[in-house]
Amino acid sequence: MVERLNRLGAGFERHWLAVLVGILLTYSLLPFGAPILKKLGLDALAQIIYQPYKLMCHTYGFRSFFLFGEQFVYSRPEFEQASGIDTGTFIGLLQARDFQGDARMGYKVALCQRDVAIYFAMGINGIAYALVRRRARPMPWLVFVLIGVVPIGVDGFSQLLSQPPFNLLPYRESTWGLRLITGALFGFSLAWLIFPLIESAFKPLPAAPRTAVRSD
Repeated sequence: MVERLNRLGAGFERHWLAVLVGILLTYSLLPFGAPILKKLGLDALAQIIYQPYKLMCHTYGFRSFFLFGEQFVYSRPEFEQASGIDTGTFIGLLQARDFQGDARMGYKVALCQRDVAIYFAMGINGIAYALVRRRARPMPWLVFVLIGVVPIGVDGFSQLLSQPPFNLLPYRESTWGLRLITGALFGFSLAWLIFPLIESAFKPLPAAPRTAVRSD
């Protein structure tokens, strides 16, 4: 057992980037399989994707993509009009989270727009990093904050704090374009911060110089 674990650890040490890229791309693209399965009438299989992702994401219908319907995205007012759900109430938000679509609106992708952009951007940048990994250096923290954290923070928190129960700012709802841009910027900058750090963590430490032993 110990020998097998050692082999697994050694294999991951050599191929960690391929493993992480595979996980990131699978996580970001698998949610598009749920509406495809719904369209094919395979609802039980679609739930195998929908239900676990609900534990990881809010999956609100007005902040998600739709396939096979009248529109690819629905703004909040458009979603409310098309679905008949009042998203201004707590119950309505739960309903918007559970709503998976219909034949007219299309079927919802199982991950929200911003999360799709974050994890897909990380996966794609992992592929790009593989091409230059020997020369790559971690993105400076200040650049990471300015490019990755500030845009997504401003867009996300100004939206959050402008809506119930906070109502601290004038009401605003972000757009799908802003969610994609800010999510992709965060995923891009996070990838170029952590991938070089992981790479350096797996590098063997330099051997300590030997000291000559003097004999008197």
